[in-house]
Amino acid sequence: MSKQTFNALDTSRIIEMAWEDRTPFEAIEQLYGLNHSQLVNFMRKEMSAGSFKTWRKRHNGRVTKHLKLRSPDILRSHCKTQYKPR
Repeated sequence: MSKQTFNALDTSRIIEMAWEDRTPFEAIEQLYGLNHSQLVNFMRKEMSAGSFKTWRKRHNGRVTKHLKLRSPDILRSHCKTQYKPR
């Protein structure tokens, strides 16, 4: 598998999506081609060690981050107030 490179905007968006509670890992894979293990390696490379540890601890086992584990009642990928018009 070839190593993917992302521009600064894509890198920022991937990190943002990875931190969001309701954005499933599958959405990141669909948009950017990073499966879960590749995303973990990406986050490890792009963030400080402390931030990476915090991210891993926060998302380890979080059911909303995996489509197969999340409740079918969750229909949105983000909070209604997360994206406000500019």
